[in-house]
Amino acid sequence: MLNGTSAPSPAADVDEETPLLDRPRTSAESRIRNSRLFLAVFSAVLGNFSFGYSLVYPSPVLPQLQSPSTDPRLRMNTDQASWFGSIYALGAVAGGLGAMLLNDKIGRKLSIMMSAVPSTIGYMLLGGAVDRWMLQVGRFLTGIAGGMTSASIPVYISEISHPAVRGALGSCPQITAVFGSLALYALGLVLPWRWLAVAGEVPALLMVVLLALMPCSPRRLLSLGRQEQAESALRWLRGKHYHTHKELSAIQDSINIQSRVTWSQLATPVYYRPIIISVLMRFLQQMTGITPVLVYLEPIFSKSKVSLDPRYDAALVGLVRLLSVAVAASLMDKAGRKALLYTSSMLMFLSTLTLTLYSHTTPCPSPHNHTALNLDYNPHNAIGNTLDTGHQTAAGVIPLISTMVFIFGYAMGWGPITWLLMSEILPLVARGVASGVCVAVSWLTAFTLIHTFTQLEHAYGLYVPFLWYTVVCVFCLLFTGVFVPETRGRSLEEIENYFRTGRSFTINSQSPNTEP
Repeated sequence: MLNGTSAPSPAADVDEETPLLDRPRTSAESRIRNSRLFLAVFSAVLGNFSFGYSLVYPSPVLPQLQSPSTDPRLRMNTDQASWFGSIYALGAVAGGLGAMLLNDKIGRKLSIMMSAVPSTIGYMLLGGAVDRWMLQVGRFLTGIAGGMTSASIPVYISEISHPAVRGALGSCPQITAVFGSLALYALGLVLPWRWLAVAGEVPALLMVVLLALMPCSPRRLLSLGRQEQAESALRWLRGKHYHTHKELSAIQDSINIQSRVTWSQLATPVYYRPIIISVLMRFLQQMTGITPVLVYLEPIFSKSKVSLDPRYDAALVGLVRLLSVAVAASLMDKAGRKALLYTSSMLMFLSTLTLTLYSHTTPCPSPHNHTALNLDYNPHNAIGNTLDTGHQTAAGVIPLISTMVFIFGYAMGWGPITWLLMSEILPLVARGVASGVCVAVSWLTAFTLIHTFTQLEHAYGLYVPFLWYTVVCVFCLLFTGVFVPETRGRSLEEIENYFRTGRSFTINSQSPNTEP
């Protein structure tokens, strides 16, 4: 915001209250060139694009694999389809926990590049499958790749970014993952499922080529004692005129003061309270049903009698999801965390309640006999059938609009804020262990929900899982009100003091000074 004395700037930017000692720092920052940093971030988030693409792969693929015209060696029943959708989450657990080890062993950049190996092999198995086991193994391998990228890329981006753009660049992984899902929905309109797998290999391979030209994290290099390489990497990222000494010193000081947390420390409120809140938030985030809805989006629309073709409905929801992420990013620093979580919970509650009522009163199409479906409505009156069809067409937009509201509500709060609060409330020394627990809880919960969704739907109808998601949204509201602290405008020291004392914020009088 302030310009240095050595760079041309409007005089109005410097007033009598401007600290003179801050000028050298801002002078260095004014010489930063972000073009190479943006290129490095783009190269990395191609992995998130691939993650978003692979996560929702079953949405357009399962209807084709369950079609009577499919090769019997590949055709899936309900149980096999549930495994095809859910086994990805088990792979993500393995990939996420493995990436935590690889990040320390080989570094962030190489960990991201390594994710291309299971991704490429997985898509090759999916595209060339001649038996169901190849589909399941391919899906598991792409899940490993997705877990590796989701665990490694945010760390790499945070370590190569500077404070002025770290917040904006930190939202890039989620945005590009949404782009990947939207790309899958769009390509699903024109490509058969084998070619969707072939197309999925492109982002991962492009990521490897570009990342090979990018520098390693300066923090990683300093932790290995490679001072000259760290300086070279930082100068490449910031520009040749950037003074690297101060930033490198700050990174080195941060590395020097790091210590390992002990079990006795974990028993104190300053550690276990934020860890428990973070784990429960990741648990509730998945329990809202967001992952099974995204994975089975097209089958859900098919069984909900949406008036449009389910393929087009899925693409429309993907577009709304992209727009909602952009809206959430613009509101993140303007509204409080709890206000957005309340709004998010309420929107998801209303939408899932609507879907529950709609699916409970609307018969689902029979997967085996579509002719019998028309007879079930009014087998004795052709005029009644015609009127009923018109009513169904008018009501067919209800599940589409409700799903859009659900996705929008999730992206406004429980999607991004769960990750943001983790970075704000988790103690630095316990972040590695706590993040691992959060990753495992999140994906194991996702696996359970994805695996049971198709079975519950097949046995009881769509209203049962949607009713469960409605109840969870109520718990999300209560949890936000009782346990989640408002961290907007709070320093990390204030947040730590809140958990240490176990009281409400006693620093409210200081909050005006901490507002951005």
